[in-house]
Amino acid sequence: MISVLLVDDEALVRVGLRMILETADDLAVVGDAADGRAAIDAVARDRPDVVLMDIRMPGLDGLAATAAIRARPRPPAVIVLTTFDADDVVFRALEAGATGFLLKDTPPRDLLHAVRLAAAGDSMLSPGATRQLIDRLTAEDRTRRRHALDRLRVLTERERQVLVEIGLGHANADIAARLHMSEATVKSHVTRLFDKLSVTNRVQLAIAAFRAGIVE
Repeated sequence: MISVLLVDDEALVRVGLRMILETADDLAVVGDAADGRAAIDAVARDRPDVVLMDIRMPGLDGLAATAAIRARPRPPAVIVLTTFDADDVVFRALEAGATGFLLKDTPPRDLLHAVRLAAAGDSMLSPGATRQLIDRLTAEDRTRRRHALDRLRVLTERERQVLVEIGLGHANADIAARLHMSEATVKSHVTRLFDKLSVTNRVQLAIAAFRAGIVE
């Protein structure tokens, strides 16, 4: 059973998310919170597998809460939920460790799929979000691009190939099929990428790939 914490300052949004999640037999809502500070406390208390996190909230916002939650030992995955598909704060939340980014009008089926992916260590971005991420990162200057590429020198050729696939948004099973290896081997490569690039999730790996220009 995948446990989920809901964080949004609007009670109706929390109720709606709960109704969607409770249609799935493998998902359970273990709590909710109306602001970032309450979310941090709820994570410590309820130990969810996945947090659905609003960004714009009074008091401690979702960005600060995401950073604090992801800094905990063995943190839950955090999926950012927002009504703003081009919000700079969303990008900063992804850099802070959020696993994925979904719009609040995401279809229920895609929301359930995203929660399952996050719990399994994969990630999901709203349609169009990957394109925005690419546009944002390719606008950075050449010096930063060179430094980003230098970071990848520690990778083997196979690890680099897996990193490209992650940057393209493919899950482990898809990567295994595309690169003709077992899913267990892909997971081993992903773990080594986390260690070598000092990141905590797949979105940060994708950002590293975009910054280095190995994903177009």
